[in-house]
Amino acid sequence: MDVLGIDIGGSGIKGAPVDLVKGELSGERHRIDTPRHAEPEPVAEVLGRVVRHFGWTGPIGVTYPGVVVDGVTRSAANVSRKWIGLDAAKLLGEAAGRPVTLLNDADAAGIAEMRHGAGRGRDGTVAVLTLGTGIGSALFSDGVLVPNTEFGHIEIRGKDGEVRAAARARTEHDLSWEKWAARLSEYLTRLEALIWPSLFVLGGGVSRKGGRFLPLIKGVRAEIVPARLVNNAGIVGAAMAAAAAAEAPGAADPVRSAGRGTAPAPVGPVGSGASSAW
Repeated sequence: MDVLGIDIGGSGIKGAPVDLVKGELSGERHRIDTPRHAEPEPVAEVLGRVVRHFGWTGPIGVTYPGVVVDGVTRSAANVSRKWIGLDAAKLLGEAAGRPVTLLNDADAAGIAEMRHGAGRGRDGTVAVLTLGTGIGSALFSDGVLVPNTEFGHIEIRGKDGEVRAAARARTEHDLSWEKWAARLSEYLTRLEALIWPSLFVLGGGVSRKGGRFLPLIKGVRAEIVPARLVNNAGIVGAAMAAAAAAEAPGAADPVRSAGRGTAPAPVGPVGSGASSAW
């Protein structure tokens, strides 16, 4: 079964059909630049163009770079503040021409990494972090997602952690890999002291260059590994959440359903309403 996943990011809106069994894209990814200021209506228009590009008529999963509760967007760190309090699932569904399943972008990436990527088979506390325009976070306890964590905003030296340690900070301030790794180390040690994970999975496009900075991270007790799905994780996770919602249409929170797949660990058989397509 293929499901369309669309990932709304600060710089681009990208989508592709996803093979849920393999956890990989089954078609070429289509990307359009995110409209300037990332206001709701222009973003919805671009999302509609992505859906029409594929001529899609089946389930659609969509990520949003912030908190999502029952289809309503509750935060807006790197997009227009007009998203706050908006019934975004309704707006984006109207643009897509059919209902969409909406969830936090880092949660989507985490779901994909836990089922098909670097977190597969890992119990205990796992934190998946997406290093990009900001720092997105997804937290798992024995494979079950705790949705809408915002660990990119923990305070480091009087600023949001993501301001100092996101991948964008490295490029904007022309930091060497060593200097950026020192900032990232400080961020990770602070987060580790709060949640004590056994594993950090570091995602985002910069994870392709893990060999340049991972050996430079110091002072962190937990194991640190690069994500395997890289920038496709959000698309894959969005499709997985949409499949879960389609199989359990009465579920109040498709994100929680997405965190309880019936496939092998780490997204293990916890509770009901899971998608057998995983």
